Amino acid sequence: MNHSHGERTAESSRPAILLAARRAFALHPYADVTIRSIAADAGVSAALVIKHFGTKEQLLRASADFTKAVELLLDAPLDRLGEHMVRTLISLRERNGADPLLRVVFSTSAQDERAVVREYFTTQVTEAMADRLTGPDARLRAELVIAHLLGLGATLNIHYRATGRTPDTERIVALYAPGIQQLITGP
Repeated sequence: MNHSHGERTAESSRPAILLAARRAFALHPYADVTIRSIAADAGVSAALVIKHFGTKEQLLRASADFTKAVELLLDAPLDRLGEHMVRTLISLRERNGADPLLRVVFSTSAQDERAVVREYFTTQVTEAMADRLTGPDARLRAELVIAHLLGLGATLNIHYRATGRTPDTERIVALYAPGIQQLITGP
């Protein structure tokens, strides 16, 4: 079947809707976000958004899920996890056009439903990282590893994505991963 004029197939619509929802919920108050605006950004109908996700609250919860990103980020032995995480973060950004973790930074408003994003981040990202670590201060070290990854994501947005430059992944891994690895394996 030929889909012209940017129409999305059923298979491609779900990830596009999630990406549009993540953008909308990160940048706007929950009350200002509409299913119609998310649908327009994703290039689909509002009915298709509802078919895939149901209500706006259900869409928020689905878009707040970090599970797949965390599985990819943590999929390496501890002694190589720092390098793997940096490389995977850059790869996911390039493949998906968005940072898999950075959206939590834009979800700091306490007065609305964005608290769901922070709650999911804490349980799915920070706690998963802490569970992988051994030795003293595992939770603190996990928080610091995540801080490094968020900082890298912000830097890539500012210095690369916004300017259209392509990051030298191997050079960034060589310079950045050892600091993260030190936090992972401990002193």
